[in-house]
Amino acid sequence: MAARFFKYPKKTFWRTNQNIQANKLRVLDAEGKQLGIFSRDEAFKLAEEEGLDLVEIAPKAKPPVAKIIDFTKFKYQQEKKEREARRKEKKGSEQKEVWLTPFMGNNDYETKLEKIKEFLKEGSKVRVVVKFRGQQMGHKEFGYKLVDRVSTDTKGQAALDQEPKFFGRQLMFMLSPVREQKIENGKKNQI
Repeated sequence: MAARFFKYPKKTFWRTNQNIQANKLRVLDAEGKQLGIFSRDEAFKLAEEEGLDLVEIAPKAKPPVAKIIDFTKFKYQQEKKEREARRKEKKGSEQKEVWLTPFMGNNDYETKLEKIKEFLKEGSKVRVVVKFRGQQMGHKEFGYKLVDRVSTDTKGQAALDQEPKFFGRQLMFMLSPVREQKIENGKKNQI
């Protein structure tokens, strides 16, 4: 039995107080205002006087940047930013899939078309798959007619991202949402 490896989010490591190794630091206060460039000991004394921690936030900068802040509060803020970034990344890069058949009824087609339009409004890319069964493979032209019908019905909302191709018994193509951008004179322009 093969071992499964799960990908956990990468934990970031922050150097704090005495663990900071750089001799000179650019120091920021809790609001992000620059205090100046200090030696490590001077910066640590400043943080100690305020009852806060000295946290190295940009170790690769010249000189490294450290912030005087409560470390638990800082960690919470960073985790919150990472969660928000993951949520936005996931939302923007979703890909949906809709299956059609070449000889489907009109009502079924309309239902699937509404689903495609809904996905496009959300900003997701849509992979449309036309599935062929049995002797339907002898009539591939009906699949291409269905592709044309979908592309004309979603003309203002979607752009054909990937041309239709056969993969075995499936005809696949990709639609991506078209964004609208307002111009100065009030007219809309599609990107």
